Amino acid sequence: MKKNSKDNYQVLARKYRPRGFDELIGQEALVRTLSNAISSGRIAHAFVLTGVRGVGKTTTARIIARALNCVGPDGNGGPTIAPCGECDHCKSIAEDRHVDVIEMDAASRTGIDDIRELIEGVRYKPVSARYKVYIIDEVHMLSRQAFNGLLKTLEEPPKYAVFILATTERHKILPTILSRCQVFNFDRIQVPSIVEYLQKIAKEENIEAEEAALHLIAEKADGAMRDSLSIFDQMASFGADGKVTYQGVIENLNILDYEYYFKITESFLEGNISEALVLYSEVQRKGFDGELFINGMANHFRDLLVAQNAASIELLEKPVEIAGRYQKQALAVSPSFLITAINILSESSSNYRMSRNQRLHVELCLIKLGSLQHAIDVTKKKSLG
Repeated sequence: MKKNSKDNYQVLARKYRPRGFDELIGQEALVRTLSNAISSGRIAHAFVLTGVRGVGKTTTARIIARALNCVGPDGNGGPTIAPCGECDHCKSIAEDRHVDVIEMDAASRTGIDDIRELIEGVRYKPVSARYKVYIIDEVHMLSRQAFNGLLKTLEEPPKYAVFILATTERHKILPTILSRCQVFNFDRIQVPSIVEYLQKIAKEENIEAEEAALHLIAEKADGAMRDSLSIFDQMASFGADGKVTYQGVIENLNILDYEYYFKITESFLEGNISEALVLYSEVQRKGFDGELFINGMANHFRDLLVAQNAASIELLEKPVEIAGRYQKQALAVSPSFLITAINILSESSSNYRMSRNQRLHVELCLIKLGSLQHAIDVTKKKSLG
């Protein structure tokens, strides 16, 4: 793949948008089902693609449109699970200019009049393609009247029409609509899969990137590949040398370093409340919100808990070096401490916004946690003797 020049730079989220089913990351079961349906000719007249933002719903809709209408380089091909990318249909769909592939954003066109216009177009056969494909993004935003208007068409569509409805909120779609569609649920993309893909792109783009930095980006993206690519693009522009470093990601995305959580946990285990309060004061001076700190501390304890058991260690999703630190600290802390601490932090997080003195609220939480190990030790002694 050619590198972007300064004059025609294309953001990574667009440059690396999947063009075929084989390029979709983290959706193996869904891809297998769709591929089998297209290969066998069992093509549904309507699909619902549902999942969180950035996991590839609209991209998959466009891939389906290409798969159904691709004719191959020689012009004689039929529906295929591997669109050629060379025929006029593939190219025009990829460039969003195909007359028979109609995309509608339901977030801005919610009314019955918009759906009437779409339904009117369904009556006419495709101009040049095999299938006339209607992609309706954010379909849950349609009004009830618009849904009812669409329902009539979904009940008895012409053979050449295929509807692909994409949504982040499946529960808002009328059950009568869902019953007439094949529903595909997109998974959140797992951190290791995102990291592996970002490493591939970094190599392709000749960008030096630390693995720990890519893990932070993947965690921040929260299962969305599009978000991870956008963040990675931003981080590559952050430093003058173009390197993506752990420290650079922390500074640019305002993420609290793991180091604070490890040190504060050590102070809890030692019963050193003063040190925990001093460390939290540093966190505050760096501009981090108290609620973010509480939730981060709870996540740290959760990670320690999963690191204690070989059966759950895969849930850690940390780079090798940091995972080793979690495993080491997990040996020094009891499950009862971690479970109680998570409950204390959960309660503190729930009451944070209602507190009149939010700093004191967090400090009281830290005092409880700093006293917790001593309380557990005393309870053990009493039970033994």
